[in-house]
Amino acid sequence: MRCLFFIVLKLVLILLILGAALWGVGLLSFRLTGAMAAAAAIGFGIAALAGLVGVWTSDARLPLGFAAIFVGLLSWWNGLQPSHQRDWIPELARLPSIAREGDVLTVSNLRDFRWRSEEDYDQRWETRRYDLSKITGADVFLSYWSGEAIAHLLVSFTFTDTVPLTFSIEIRREKGEEWSALAGFFRSYEMAYVAADERDIVGLRTNARHEDTRLFRLRASPAQARDLLLAYVKDVNDLAARPRWYNTLTTNCTTVVYYLVGTVAPEWKFSLPFDPRVLLSGYLPSYLQRIGAIRQDIPLDQLIGRARIGDKARALSLDDPDFSAKIREGVPAGRP
Repeated sequence: MRCLFFIVLKLVLILLILGAALWGVGLLSFRLTGAMAAAAAIGFGIAALAGLVGVWTSDARLPLGFAAIFVGLLSWWNGLQPSHQRDWIPELARLPSIAREGDVLTVSNLRDFRWRSEEDYDQRWETRRYDLSKITGADVFLSYWSGEAIAHLLVSFTFTDTVPLTFSIEIRREKGEEWSALAGFFRSYEMAYVAADERDIVGLRTNARHEDTRLFRLRASPAQARDLLLAYVKDVNDLAARPRWYNTLTTNCTTVVYYLVGTVAPEWKFSLPFDPRVLLSGYLPSYLQRIGAIRQDIPLDQLIGRARIGDKARALSLDDPDFSAKIREGVPAGRP
């Protein structure tokens, strides 16, 4: 029995060292540059290999030495701090902030760019006001850019007296910086909120990037939509005050929304256990339909077919003041 215990212990230690090695090599590879990154990653990998040899040969000095190196790496990682003060790409140069006075929300740094292509656009930042008493509901856009499993999520709030207010959660890239899903695990990017006009944030994806963009009307009452919007207001202002790291797994365009819904969820049907489709955001419609957040009286394949708004959007001018109303034509309402 004692022999079995030590074998199991060794296996557990080996798995821990392998996990730490994988994470550490990734961190050093993405957070350092050039030859330094390669040398540090190789050196850390050699230290991990020595630790594995020590576990197998019962030489405690080697795994303890690796553990000391790993603790030092953790300390360095923990000391990495996000910042708002970097040379950002133009479309993420400003973060929104939202002031509330009674039922009136004043959104500063609302983005209303006009996109001819991803590289050719007119920059425009505005201050707009929205009346909470005029809110009618909330919609979800999913824009597919990498197969059916991965989509970018936008949440849009509709009003009786003005065009919708749309929020997007994005990585805040610096000029010259490229996006990498793997780098997103290692505190490589800050998180950004974008508050925008749909002609900007949806038009970028449909007209400039030609992505397969789909619109789903949520079965949210005005009161539920108001609660969710106020949860956004709080988090938007929190981020404007304190920078935050983006994380590919835990702090992304769907998990943050899932958290925000949870803050207002006691009376919502969204109060369900976490589901893998929240991470594989392309499959989010089937999850939303299962929990009753979108229409359940229409088969999912038909709902998805009617949700595709890309062709309609590309047939419109992004200067059309009725852009939002026209892309919703033929899309099933949230409530029968």
